[in-house]
Amino acid sequence: METTISSSNFADDASQVKDIVSIFRVQFLAMCRLNTLPWSLLEAELTNGRSSDLILDILNQTCLHTVCLQHPPSVKYRRLFLQQLIKMHESTTTEPLDELYDALSEVLSLEEKSTCYKSYFLPSGGTVSLTESQAVISEGTTGLVTWEAALYLTEWALENPQMFSGRTLLELGSGVGLTGIAICRSCKPRKYVFSDFHPRVLQKLRTNVNLNSHDLSDVSVYVEELDWAEVSEDRLIDIDANTVIAADVVYDPDIVDCLVSLLGRVLKCSTTSGQPDVYIASTIRNPETYSFFKKQLANAGVKHSITGPTTQIFPYNRFSTIELIKLYL
Repeated sequence: METTISSSNFADDASQVKDIVSIFRVQFLAMCRLNTLPWSLLEAELTNGRSSDLILDILNQTCLHTVCLQHPPSVKYRRLFLQQLIKMHESTTTEPLDELYDALSEVLSLEEKSTCYKSYFLPSGGTVSLTESQAVISEGTTGLVTWEAALYLTEWALENPQMFSGRTLLELGSGVGLTGIAICRSCKPRKYVFSDFHPRVLQKLRTNVNLNSHDLSDVSVYVEELDWAEVSEDRLIDIDANTVIAADVVYDPDIVDCLVSLLGRVLKCSTTSGQPDVYIASTIRNPETYSFFKKQLANAGVKHSITGPTTQIFPYNRFSTIELIKLYL
């Protein structure tokens, strides 16, 4: 009996392969945990007879991608990735793929650095590439890496560009700069003030803003040191922010009172266009700390409503509880 395969079957198969390659590209360049990459999907495709061509497509869209060549993930990450890719290839064919071994040989010759690059693809096109510390805590701060709440806040911002278009934004605790750079690239604010306090974070932040500056020419961009406890009313008035945002700033109960005091002053600091909009995104690692934050907001007469993105844009751990709130008096 002859089996007939329709053209739609080929189209579906081609689409699935394209999706697998795209997932590898997005997750690899963002340095997602290797065990979260779609290895099982790849294994299924290899079992169906697709081997060298598919492996080569994945190699070209990861280690040999232009973004990776310019702003590579860590040496260790690339080494482990290539070793797993080679293992999967060897499990389904006896023919070696020279490009794989050449790529691994090159990576093995490199020295590891304390920093690496993570890159994120924007829906509007292009990427945001950031230099980050490989250690979660480095040089006495957690501000040298991108945290999940920053990705969550960025997703919401990209869904709601009208909330930022033509406005002046102040970001508290900007860290390595993902949210601000993405907003400047996609939401067309008039002015964006990145801020942080730790000297090394500010240095890294300036590096990343400069790294992506070719796409920020239409926005007035500033990177400033801002001490939440010391910033004056005059300075807040001078910034004249229509919108104030922050991500992952509620992590230490010792700084909650200082943060709440600042947010209260920001809300009372009317700008030329009225009371500013304030949004805070938080990964709730310690429910007690977050509850204390909300309690102190209420004690200061600050109300809140919960919002958040509806579309998944970036690859990150979605098992964490993340909340985005809008503050108002």
